[in-house]
Amino acid sequence: MPTHAASSFTVKSWDEKPYDEPEGQPKLTRAEVVFTYHGNLEAEGHVIYLMCYSSNGIAYYTGQERVTGRLGERTGSFVLQHVGTFEDGVAQATVTVVPGSATGELSGLIGSGRSVAGHEPPAEFTLDYDFA
Repeated sequence: MPTHAASSFTVKSWDEKPYDEPEGQPKLTRAEVVFTYHGNLEAEGHVIYLMCYSSNGIAYYTGQERVTGRLGERTGSFVLQHVGTFEDGVAQATVTVVPGSATGELSGLIGSGRSVAGHEPPAEFTLDYDFA
């Protein structure tokens, strides 16, 4: 049975730059972000997001994040794949542990979860996980 981890997170740094901005078309950006997690996950995460600011007022994004620290009683690192949206001041994403990406005591980690962040910290992060 999977373990449920609940944590908060804050943005330590955010560096976003456009890489394609044709007139009359959606803007594409790349953001390098560092998160700090507290709770069942005590860690730091480094992620690169690719974002599309569409004409409907919603930003769509994907990303790969390396998380390093402690999950429950185990330490190590793992990679999360993000797929999400930013709409009306709230970023929401589903996250999945990339199979085979975990190291150290977290080797064999599998799982998925969710993150929700508004403009005011802290944001919420949950992960349901197990070990293969």
